[in-house]
Amino acid sequence: MSTIIIGAGHGGGTVAALLRQNGYTDPITLIGEEPHAPYQRPPLSKGWLKGEVSGEGLLLRPRDWYTEAGITLRTSTRVVQIDRAARTVTLSTDETLPYDKLVIATGARARKLVLPGSDLKGFLELRTIEDAEAIKAWFRPGFRLAIIGGGYVGLEVAASARKLGAEVDVLEREDRLLARVAGPVLSTFFREVHEEHGVRFHFGVSVEGFEGLDGQVSGIRLAGAETLNCDAVLVGIGAIPNDDLARAAGLECNNGVVVDAHARTSDPDIFAIGDMTQRPMPLYDRSVRLESVPNALEQARQAAAAICGTPEPKPETPWFWSDQYDLKLQIAGMPFDVDQVVVRGEPASRKFSVFHLSQNRVQAVEAVNSPPEFMVGRQWLASRREVDPARLADLSIPIKEV
Repeated sequence: MSTIIIGAGHGGGTVAALLRQNGYTDPITLIGEEPHAPYQRPPLSKGWLKGEVSGEGLLLRPRDWYTEAGITLRTSTRVVQIDRAARTVTLSTDETLPYDKLVIATGARARKLVLPGSDLKGFLELRTIEDAEAIKAWFRPGFRLAIIGGGYVGLEVAASARKLGAEVDVLEREDRLLARVAGPVLSTFFREVHEEHGVRFHFGVSVEGFEGLDGQVSGIRLAGAETLNCDAVLVGIGAIPNDDLARAAGLECNNGVVVDAHARTSDPDIFAIGDMTQRPMPLYDRSVRLESVPNALEQARQAAAAICGTPEPKPETPWFWSDQYDLKLQIAGMPFDVDQVVVRGEPASRKFSVFHLSQNRVQAVEAVNSPPEFMVGRQWLASRREVDPARLADLSIPIKEV
């Protein structure tokens, strides 16, 4: 029995390794479009841009490891078709490979802004090592970077750019940062921190197009005829799941490939993991598409266990993180159906947490430089225990005793 994994990113590389760890001895082929062995993407917007992480430091495992483990790693190669009836995949090299089990781990791509002038040079995005290298080459004192979108990746890039001396303007169509992924307390806190570091914010703005000079973007034209001058533009307005192959193969999709709790698609021999899946979240009685490394790793464990017939892994609560300046933000859960918000600590101290409750049960916790609150919050999420909001807000009571 052979297994093919489409997508040699963090999730795909982890599935391959877990299959071997679980005792799978049959052939494994790992296929990726990039020239690199599987690597970590989160450091690209942080340590890599600041020159604190090397290429070897990004790799999940040395390239030789895959050969030693009996895994065929095909880089710089794209899968162009899945034939479910024949149980084959066709590659960009015109080769056809058979499979018994297939794992799709193709991730997501940056959403584009298609507006007048968006074909100019100087538009940046951050998905690959090459993207990060291109961005890093721009950053220098006096360089003017405009970031469209006030999400986590944009803010992480803003922090790295400011450390390297670049001028940064962030444009957000909503009236606050992180409007789709965080509460107002966290939004206000990060706005104030970034403003202290010299980042300029423009809220409630609508981009109508871009100005250029000698083929290079030189400004952003806003509604109302205002133009914001810049030397480059980073677009961070969300991601689109790379589910094209799956759709073409007739797999069920809905804002990503629909999978069950074992990462299995509507075809029992095909699995899908990571940013491009729509997965069940029993904790919240709904299905969601998550864009995070922990989610991809959890689904990698689910798929590997299902393929090998080993015990299924224990369900996890979703969690995320973001590093900006000297701040570590850790988030557990998602703020669905919240009826009360409790702030533990003072944001001004740069060490606090925000608990989102529903009928006194934690739905999500956002912890800034507060690992104990993050860890205990994750435990409460999983156990669905009720908490006393008054005791939770009282810093004199240790979090483990709340």
